[in-house]
Amino acid sequence: MEQHSPKRVAGPSRKKVPYSISDSFRYYLKEYERATSLPLRYEDLLRFTTAIPLLDANGEDTLWKTVFYSDSETNEIYDALRRIYAYLQADGDTEVLAMQHLSVARVDFCSFGNTQPFRVRIINHYNDNYDHFYVKRADASRVYGLEIEHILSPNRMSFLVHRNTLIEEHIPGIPGDVFIRDFLDDTEFNQIRIAKEFIKFNERCLIRLLGDMRAYNFVVDATPDFEATQFRIRAVDFDQQSYEGRKNLYLPQFYKENRELVKLVMKHMNLDTVKQYRLEERSKMATRVRASRYRLNDLLEVMEQDVLSTANKIHQLGLELSRHYHTKVFQGVDSMGKLLRMSIANITEKE
Repeated sequence: MEQHSPKRVAGPSRKKVPYSISDSFRYYLKEYERATSLPLRYEDLLRFTTAIPLLDANGEDTLWKTVFYSDSETNEIYDALRRIYAYLQADGDTEVLAMQHLSVARVDFCSFGNTQPFRVRIINHYNDNYDHFYVKRADASRVYGLEIEHILSPNRMSFLVHRNTLIEEHIPGIPGDVFIRDFLDDTEFNQIRIAKEFIKFNERCLIRLLGDMRAYNFVVDATPDFEATQFRIRAVDFDQQSYEGRKNLYLPQFYKENRELVKLVMKHMNLDTVKQYRLEERSKMATRVRASRYRLNDLLEVMEQDVLSTANKIHQLGLELSRHYHTKVFQGVDSMGKLLRMSIANITEKE
């Protein structure tokens, strides 16, 4: 985190421009087994005939709607969704498809957001355990964000692209805004661990240029340990990958929705400790870069040629990153992919 009390900034662009997946990026996705042929497209799920509001356990509107299809289409669509689940979770293993105890329990639709996703619930009738995955429009920014997350973060990401359809696994965790509201005051010991993780998450977002990490765009994964609970903050929205021009929009500490997490850091951490955790995260990211250097280079070569933002935003971000890192190397750069390469090089060259 930047070592001063942060000033709030205006939020990201209200409506991000969607970008299609280029031929070169699609070739990369095929080479690394992210692109495949699937039995269903996003548009197929739009053929629902009825939709009813989905309420949470307290009877509150979740902003999702459960959708229903005609009798003639339900079996076909649900069977295709089971097949997609097999591709996503078991690499298309036909034994998974043969398991009749797995079925589609529900399909939900959210009309908000850039991708207007469908969420599919798969249920195991042996034990009533369930899993989810998402069907979305394939925006290039989001697909780049997922792949960068897979390479540079501690988290592995499972997703598939078929033409203009994106299939994503569900990322488990407590939504950040819910966690802040209901769990932040657990114990002081846990608060220290949460503050540490927020510092590291903040650093990761800046280096990999992932914007709009307001509380409802990330989840907190809490894992019981032998002494206490371990926490990891995970991004779940990748639409603002390498898009905005303002540097502070890539730092979660500057969003008002994350104010309580910033207060935890200011309460429990001094400047030396903040610096220590930032350096730790940069070192871990540098290790991941070296471990995946060929794949990352292939990705960046494609990304450098793709249009993912406007010229004005690219120019502005280059200037602000130059001021932030006290170097002129970011100035005059003409693509977001090149800015990301330089941001990554900034951590590896100092290792």
